[in-house]
Amino acid sequence: MTYIQSRIVHDADAHVFEAPGWMEPYVDSKLHESLKSYLQIDEQVREAVREARKPYDNPDYVARNEEEITLRKGFAALGAFIREERPAALDHLGVASQLVFTTGGLGPLAISDRSGDPEQALAVAHAHNRAMLDFCSIDPRLLPVLAVPFCDIGQAVKLAENAIKDGAAALMVPSAVQKTHSPSHIGFDPLWATAEEAGIPVVFHVGGGTPMDPAYKENGLPPVKDFIGGDDNFTSVSYMYIAESPMQSLATMIFDGMFERFPKLRFGVIEMGASWVPGWMRSMDSAFEAFCKNEDRLRKLSLKPSEYVRRQIRVTPYPHEPAGWLVKQAGPEVGLFSSDYPHIEGGRNPIKRFEASLDAEGCSEEEKDRFYRANFEDLMGSALP
Repeated sequence: MTYIQSRIVHDADAHVFEAPGWMEPYVDSKLHESLKSYLQIDEQVREAVREARKPYDNPDYVARNEEEITLRKGFAALGAFIREERPAALDHLGVASQLVFTTGGLGPLAISDRSGDPEQALAVAHAHNRAMLDFCSIDPRLLPVLAVPFCDIGQAVKLAENAIKDGAAALMVPSAVQKTHSPSHIGFDPLWATAEEAGIPVVFHVGGGTPMDPAYKENGLPPVKDFIGGDDNFTSVSYMYIAESPMQSLATMIFDGMFERFPKLRFGVIEMGASWVPGWMRSMDSAFEAFCKNEDRLRKLSLKPSEYVRRQIRVTPYPHEPAGWLVKQAGPEVGLFSSDYPHIEGGRNPIKRFEASLDAEGCSEEEKDRFYRANFEDLMGSALP
């Protein structure tokens, strides 16, 4: 029996959980040495992969693939990094499609984009994009997200055009501001125009934001481990910082008129939470009211900031967040279902948690259908088969 029953559901956040060295075959041979630090060849992780895959030698374990589809995480999950297994994972989950992001590439993409070396950032993005296209080529339900670094405006525009031609279902850009220019810079207008014309979305994803200042960890107390036992993932304090970049970057884009100039462009905010969205919308409207008499750019806007959000921006709440409250406070157009498959952060029964939250707020069947299906279809446009 598939995990999802009785409704059409699109998954707005799924991942490849790459084994060590996943990017190496896609890197230009001339750049192997300069990109060595990004190739993630780690023998300890290789051993973890081997251990996670051992149970698949047991026919009884394989026979339980369907019933345990949401229970196995990381390298142990079906189709986590072996692309030939991923169609079966989709069948067992019962999703109509998955928007597929990298796991191992999030760090290299962000670090290279902040390095101040456009050539390096582009090389990492090109390798990542080839790898993602290859993985997703196994099934049309897998929608590849290709990366576009923002450190060089002209190169970003060219890379976005090529990514769309190559088959990108969405363009992932950093939510962190660059040292030299805003994400609302008019030099990016050809990028937005290309995405709008192609009918595919631009997205932010966790990992592409401004890193939390490490001084917040220096509290005189023992170190705090994250929920998987290390210190690279989120703790309660760093979790609170996730929304900083999307709030400021998207607000700047709205105030500077980007969404006014490109009214059909859709923008996704993926795996960055959603509890912040209603208050952020209200704060933008307050800023609009306070400054519209003095700022010519605000007088040129035909909508209130919150109305641009409802029209063009879609957001994935985490399973532990109040999805029903989001629907009622931000509007039924905004929220998206996501599983984060095969990451542990997605939980072992996300449908149950989302349903409980939607029911607690008395969400109608139409509002639920928007959350699970229609908002994703609006976001993806022509990228959705």
